[in-house]
Amino acid sequence: MGKVSLAHGSGGVETSLLFRQLILNHLPDWMKTLNNGLGLDFPDDSAAIPVPGGYVVTTIDSYTVSPIFFPGGDLGKLAAAGTLNDILMLGGKPVAVLDAIVVEEGTDMADLYRVVNSMISVLREEGVRLMGGDIKVMPSRQLDGILITTSGIGFASKLIVDKNIKPGDKIIITGNIGDHGAAILAAQQKIQTDEFRSDVAPLTRLMIPLIESFSDSIHAARDPTRGGVAMALNDWARSSDTTIVIYESELPIREPVVNLCEMMGIDPLSLASEGTALLAVHPDQADQVISLLHELGYREAKAIGEAREKTSSLGLVVLKTVIGGARILEPPSGEIVPRIC
Repeated sequence: MGKVSLAHGSGGVETSLLFRQLILNHLPDWMKTLNNGLGLDFPDDSAAIPVPGGYVVTTIDSYTVSPIFFPGGDLGKLAAAGTLNDILMLGGKPVAVLDAIVVEEGTDMADLYRVVNSMISVLREEGVRLMGGDIKVMPSRQLDGILITTSGIGFASKLIVDKNIKPGDKIIITGNIGDHGAAILAAQQKIQTDEFRSDVAPLTRLMIPLIESFSDSIHAARDPTRGGVAMALNDWARSSDTTIVIYESELPIREPVVNLCEMMGIDPLSLASEGTALLAVHPDQADQVISLLHELGYREAKAIGEAREKTSSLGLVVLKTVIGGARILEPPSGEIVPRIC
């Protein structure tokens, strides 16, 4: 069966295949969900359990970024924001987090304090409780630095489920593409410049107003982290049995990110964003959603494409190029940027 590679953790094709072969293929249907909620029957970054009045939304994730301090954030901020965002993307309001921290022997205590304080600061600012956790220490060279695992809990009156995308839905992005991935890549390559800064941030102030105002019109939401916009859109096309068309001319990618990707041979659409959301919105409400996003301070928000009727046996993503052509946007494969989140 070969060996586990870094590609298996990059969020692309290899990750999806490993998850299916390692877990999904071995589970009977009754183990994939609870009480007709949402679980591994429709895999997402969160799961939901029905309760009176709505759903308990829960998520779990591990964070292992390298370096642990990067322009725009650090491992602690990343863990807190990522956990909250996963709950928000399913339509939930985050209420509590639990954490488990594993530290390498010899780690500077000041670095550990800085990371944990950063995580707590994000949760405090968002009004989310930290209700439990654990800490372990591994011998030197048996772990690289610090690993944080978080579990989040929230509540949703109505779920946002990716499979509900309909032909005609507008695909909206709320900010620039690939800023987090570019910041990590530049830091790993020791590129000294102020051009790259992670967008890592909780999306509570974005998603809660959208959920309150447009709960019936938002058919899907995803934060394009590992695997980037390319993986998120391919997941959507497959789960909803649609063809998703996006327009290269409308993609908000900063020029320094484009230049770095060209230099490193990486598609910016496969780079992670940690403070940006993708939305699939009913076409009649798309303009109003974008207007609200602009009012909330997300000035880069715009429509980048739409969902259409499926044109093949599998859902596809088609990129309309600036020169008038079209190509299939494949899900990313290989070692995109290791240890990115």
